[in-house]
Amino acid sequence: MSDDRRLTAPRHVRQVQRTHVMVRRSPTLAHQAAVEVMDGIRTGALAGEDGLLPSEATLSLRLGVSRATLREALSQLEHGGVIVRRHGIGTFVSQAQPLLETGLEQLESIETLARRTGVEIHMGECDIRERAATPAEAAALGLEGPAGATPVLAVDRVMLSGDQPIAFLVDVVPTDLIDPTQLRESFHGSVLDLLLRLGHPPLQHSSTELAAEAADAALGRALLLPLGSPLLRLTAQLYAADGRVVDYSVSYFAPGHFRFHVIRRVSQLAPVDSTPTGGRAATELVGATADPSSSERESRAVSP
Repeated sequence: MSDDRRLTAPRHVRQVQRTHVMVRRSPTLAHQAAVEVMDGIRTGALAGEDGLLPSEATLSLRLGVSRATLREALSQLEHGGVIVRRHGIGTFVSQAQPLLETGLEQLESIETLARRTGVEIHMGECDIRERAATPAEAAALGLEGPAGATPVLAVDRVMLSGDQPIAFLVDVVPTDLIDPTQLRESFHGSVLDLLLRLGHPPLQHSSTELAAEAADAALGRALLLPLGSPLLRLTAQLYAADGRVVDYSVSYFAPGHFRFHVIRRVSQLAPVDSTPTGGRAATELVGATADPSSSERESRAVSP
């Protein structure tokens, strides 16, 4: 088996060759202008009630950039779905896209969430590859052996609502769990749903970390967003009932398309009195904190 073998995907999946290059560069003037326009849209300082933005001449003077730089910035925002330019009329803020809203207490795929909320989504570009696990992936999956020696199946894809990219999803699974032919024949974007359909191994929970991340060049291209755009990142380990990690995923959600919330229970423990207490009271308090129902800390979240 080769260390990096590309698989044949379904007809609706376009295989793409990706080269990941870490390049640190200063934001361009066009990018800075795009960010300023986005900030003005968010605060309501630029658009009128009808969503119409000022003319290019006014905006270029206001931002202190050339007309050419402003046009490039507006082009970035148009590709990202932030604005719409109507020839002979002007530039308008795009109408709000349908929101996918859910709580993070229950684990479900983006596809399931979309069906439940009546939002149409589908998979765009997808890259399916069998390759060696990176050290970080091997650690997250609990794989044994030298770093880079264990093969995994990596699935990178873009999810779209209409023509607008809304999420970039990366899943890495051990090769003994999913037959590559199952991805060729019946994969529509969710590894979680595929594992649930297979029925083995039985799944139990997901441990998920939430963080904000600025879009780099690769994510910006995939999601049609300006460099540095804010993204919500969910990094998750999906556990089977036997405790094995069966999927390691990193999901990037574009702004304006998702709203997540968490319902938090009020702790039933009485506030700790700062006054020194006797040994018996302290023992009772320690015993109360050992309640299994209050010890679980795994986050349940939207999963790819």
